[in-house]
Amino acid sequence: MNTEKKKILIADDDIDQLFQLKLLLENWGYEVVQAESQREAETIIEKFRPTLAILDLMMENDDSGFVLSFKMKRKYPEVPIIIMTAVTSETGIAFHGEEQENYHWIKADRFLEKGIQPQELKREIQKLIQK
Repeated sequence: MNTEKKKILIADDDIDQLFQLKLLLENWGYEVVQAESQREAETIIEKFRPTLAILDLMMENDDSGFVLSFKMKRKYPEVPIIIMTAVTSETGIAFHGEEQENYHWIKADRFLEKGIQPQELKREIQKLIQK
C-alpha cells in the first residue's frame, strides 16, 4: 500500500488565502508546497512534480494562473490543475468552466470561484486525483 502523502502545490499572492488553504489541505492529510507568485511557482515546478496544483488566476499579472497552468501542463501533462478565481465577485464578469470549449488554450482541469465551500473543494480535489 502506498502511504506517501499526496503533494499539492498552491500558488496565490493573497497571503491570507494561501495560509487558509494550506491549513485546510494539511488537515485533510495532504502535503502542501506553497508559492506567493507565478514566478515562485515556476521555480518550484522545475524541481518538483505535485500530485495536483491549485492556482490563483490573478497574481503578478491578470493571466498568471493561465500562464502557469500552461507551463505546468507542458512539463507534467498528467497533473490535474484547479484555477481559483474571484473574478466574478470582483468584476461581475462570469467565468465558468462549463464554457471551457471557448477556452481550449487554457490548460486547467477545473475553474472554481474563491469562497467555495471546503467540502465542495475536497470533492473536486478527490475527483481529480482519482482520475
